[in-house]
Amino acid sequence: MPIPAPAPAVLTTPLLRFLEETRTAFAPLDAGEVASYIPELGKADADHFGIAVATTDGHVYETGDTQIPFTIQSISKAVVFALALDLLGAEKVEATIGVEPSGEAFNSIRLRADNKPFNAMVNAGAIACCGLIADAAGDEAFELIRSTLGRFAGRALEVDDAVFQSERLTGDRNRAIAYLLRTYGGVRGDVDHVLDVYFRQCSLLVTARDLAVMGASFANHGVNPVTGETVVSNYAVARTLAVMSSSGMYDFAGEWIYRVGVPAKSGVGGGILAALPSQLGLGIFSPRLDVHGNSVRGIRTCEAISEAFDLHMLSRQDDVRTSIVADYDFRTVPAKPGRQPHAREILKARSAAIRVLELAGKLSFATMDYVTRRLTDPAGVPEFLILNLHRVSTITDAGLRLLTGLLRSQLPPTTTAVIAGVESTSPVAPQLKALKDQGVRVRIFPTYDAAVEWAEDQIVYRHGGFSQVGVEADLTRQALLEGLSTEDLSALSRLGTRVAFDAGTRIISASEPPEKVYFLLRGMVSARAATGTRLATLIPGMAFGELALIDEPRSADIFAETEAVCLEVGMEQFRAFAESHPRAADRIIRNLAVLLAARIRMATARIEMLTG
Repeated sequence: MPIPAPAPAVLTTPLLRFLEETRTAFAPLDAGEVASYIPELGKADADHFGIAVATTDGHVYETGDTQIPFTIQSISKAVVFALALDLLGAEKVEATIGVEPSGEAFNSIRLRADNKPFNAMVNAGAIACCGLIADAAGDEAFELIRSTLGRFAGRALEVDDAVFQSERLTGDRNRAIAYLLRTYGGVRGDVDHVLDVYFRQCSLLVTARDLAVMGASFANHGVNPVTGETVVSNYAVARTLAVMSSSGMYDFAGEWIYRVGVPAKSGVGGGILAALPSQLGLGIFSPRLDVHGNSVRGIRTCEAISEAFDLHMLSRQDDVRTSIVADYDFRTVPAKPGRQPHAREILKARSAAIRVLELAGKLSFATMDYVTRRLTDPAGVPEFLILNLHRVSTITDAGLRLLTGLLRSQLPPTTTAVIAGVESTSPVAPQLKALKDQGVRVRIFPTYDAAVEWAEDQIVYRHGGFSQVGVEADLTRQALLEGLSTEDLSALSRLGTRVAFDAGTRIISASEPPEKVYFLLRGMVSARAATGTRLATLIPGMAFGELALIDEPRSADIFAETEAVCLEVGMEQFRAFAESHPRAADRIIRNLAVLLAARIRMATARIEMLTG
């Protein structure tokens, strides 16, 4: 009987290993007590301890008791505040609820001097928030809250009815707060209905994993990174995280932001949710609470993670200069090979007419300001400015505003702005499409090569280089046939076949065997990637399919952009030509090597610019 193969080993990443070691280190801590002022909460197992981290690209790390359900309690306040901001608008919410820390316990029966709750993270503010939603949604208020919390977590959440009933029976302090609020207009209508919504909201069951995903949804600017669903606006995220920073950890908030420095919200069920914008969400469950009502192990875990990985939100070490990977023109990076001699001369004479800035990372306020300052010298602003965004992951609203200003008003009218490297799947594609929709004068191309070729075409065209597009070219203008005699060219022409293609015809498929080379005599054709992205445009005097000469597979499809006429030479015909004209055939292969070497030089020069 064959021995079954062992299951493949799963490698442990450094972060997961760190989380496991942290849990092992803090699990023996037995300080603190399980909350018992709500009787059902006192039944929690004090030894449960789970840690989960969710990244903004949707990966979740888990160790320990991350699948044990517990009630969300006050952590729900953060999501409900964000919901209220989106549902009702900031003006209405801020007219009822403040945003200042209270400096008192979360269940304090005290309002500000203007009789508003201090903030939405204490009970008074959270009850007022429920009142606003109940006014707007009526009997559907709780289902709206539950579905919103579920969308944050990425799954449907259920109520622990025993905890709900226990909260309702022992909630006299919250009733006192609610009636105090109604006295001053902070709650309108049926107080019992508002409190039922609030008690049910606090009694929803979640896990440490859920909290991590919810935190990552905040960190990911309102988009759940696991489901991809937008669950709240970026405006609401920013305002909610601000209040969490100052008030999310009860009357321990100042100490928390000093030591940990990550916006967070805790709950007396033993959970902590933390969210570091653009990086991660953190969920912890451990029911033993300190005197402030925060998880003892949870606090220690967050401190350890923040310190180990320098996550404090005020400890940033970004360098705006890294946003520009390279800055060059075509005096240092050669023009694309394969053009006709007169076109090459035009481009060589105007090698400073195109300037390329290769950008990378996040284009934020600071990085885009740095980019715009690199372009303040009029002498350095060319006819064509290409911003290659292929390596750009994000453009913030502030960065987009500065980019828009650059394109609208900073560049002189004689400069054409070109954005490259933005395919339809690019994360910044919607923002740049919006630029075009707003009438901003900019050309956008999916690839760097397409942008460079278009800019070069414009320069050649402006200086008379495309006058031959509508005129049939003879073989003497072919770079691949350079150096051949008239008799050689006539012999090759007699062996080849003249073929015509209608506009839109696929002339070559990349999947076909390399059996023919084409010399373009009239019209325009394009090379396209499998995705449909245009890679290059060819005009009369240029060849395609030339890799057949060395029996190499094709790398792109070729389409006729206009009606096109070509001389088609099959490999059998070329071998016959090589037998009768060996020196001419050798010269063609040498020309091909020169063209390929030119492409390598161009790529090498660009790599050197990118790598320094």
